[in-house]
Amino acid sequence: MSILQIFAKAPIVGKVKTRLKDAIDEQAATDLHKRLVKYCLQKFSRIFTVQLWCYPNELHPFFITCKSEFNISLHNQQGKNLGERMAYALASTAPKPTILIGTDCPTLTVNTLQNSFIALQQNQVVLGPAEDGGYVLIGMQQKIPELFTDIPWGTSLVLETTRSRLSTLQLNWYETSIQWDVDRPQDLARLKRITGICNDMNLFN
Repeated sequence: MSILQIFAKAPIVGKVKTRLKDAIDEQAATDLHKRLVKYCLQKFSRIFTVQLWCYPNELHPFFITCKSEFNISLHNQQGKNLGERMAYALASTAPKPTILIGTDCPTLTVNTLQNSFIALQQNQVVLGPAEDGGYVLIGMQQKIPELFTDIPWGTSLVLETTRSRLSTLQLNWYETSIQWDVDRPQDLARLKRITGICNDMNLFN
């Protein structure tokens, strides 16, 4: 059985989508975060076995609502930093083929994920490169903790460092087409053009 893990933060005002602060206020950023999470769950939960990995825990009412609306299970992210939390989640399902994504990449499609699971049959790792130098998707079916230690998370060097680590470990990997995250003010205009997520939101006050 293949598993899709989705990482999501609790929608706490002032704690999510903070890099959009120059374009929208904190409440609008929080509302947008919630819509992105639900958009992701709606798109994928009918196709894949989905685990929603919640931070700091699964007790926020928003996560409870998501569980009631979609065919998903809730799990707590475990670890001091992003790398530890990702490594823990992926290790929890080994040796089942598992792909981990966030909720900030609206361009990810069912087809991309299906192809990624197929690629895992012949590759040890799958990566979804992001325009900002990170990645929006990582998949594996074995424990590879080295891919999550001493990585400069939140910088433009994440993908480059991960590729280097894969080469050092002599692992073979597959990469999807490049994607983009909703992280910066300029991403909002892009988001409005390609989805209906924010059609009724005034994101440009």
